[in-house]
Amino acid sequence: MASKQYIWFDGKFVDFGKANVHVLTHSLQYGSGIFEGIRAYRTARGAAVFRLEDHVNRLFNSAKIYDMDLGVTQETVSNAIVSTIRKNGLGECYVRPFSFYNDARIGVNPIGRKISTIIAAIPFGNYFQNKDRGISCKISSWQRINSMVLPPQAKASGNYLNSVLASLEARRAGADEAIMLSGNGYVAEGSGENIFLVNDNKIITPSAESDILLGITRGTIIELARSLGMEVEERNVHREELFTSSEVFFTGTAAEITPITRIDSKRIGRGHIGPIAKMLSDNYSLIVKGENKEFEGWLTYVGK
Repeated sequence: MASKQYIWFDGKFVDFGKANVHVLTHSLQYGSGIFEGIRAYRTARGAAVFRLEDHVNRLFNSAKIYDMDLGVTQETVSNAIVSTIRKNGLGECYVRPFSFYNDARIGVNPIGRKISTIIAAIPFGNYFQNKDRGISCKISSWQRINSMVLPPQAKASGNYLNSVLASLEARRAGADEAIMLSGNGYVAEGSGENIFLVNDNKIITPSAESDILLGITRGTIIELARSLGMEVEERNVHREELFTSSEVFFTGTAAEITPITRIDSKRIGRGHIGPIAKMLSDNYSLIVKGENKEFEGWLTYVGK
């Protein structure tokens, strides 16, 4: 890692500690920013970004939903992500592209305000401390947002206040993470992760109708599982199915594949990582490290 760290800010690299905005910036006051979470991994060919194009596509889809003209192209953002990783001399890292209204005038309406885009890349390990052993979860009393309230398919800053409330509630109850239900009572997702169940060797995950964010890691696991000959079903999931499943696990860019071993103090399966989650996790690791040629196209190599 380079001794000095930089952030890409509107087309220029600035010192990490000097990437500043005004405290009254619209997106800080009103949560009007959009962002992505992306990982890069060490491979035999150096650092590689996982599913870069898909993440950048989703960033621009979020911009469309919130009617934001970012003033840059997807190619520019993709190239800037690679350049930021290279500039900082990073191997494995977490990348945060963030577009926001960089304007300190008071008022909710964002029309006519400047939009800035930054890209940060930081060293990053496991999101959950107990990732390999499994984590505990609490079903939240806070419902997952829906399209009548805020658009779940946009990865927007303000959407995550919903997640913050659920996460706080879970932590204060002694759990590692929250599981949120949709407005119609079906299982939705974690505070920042998609969720999967295993029943009778079938993998089940909530569908888009459950107000989930269609996670890129979620899509990866669905495609990976099917390539391994496993049946995957996307549908509404009743909360009680969580308790009778042989395995439950989260997926996400930060979480990767994290087994859930307890929900509302009930043991899930045998109370440890299950064979299907482990198999998927092992294969996922091979893919992101460039050791599975079938999915080589998901990697963008950073180079020197």
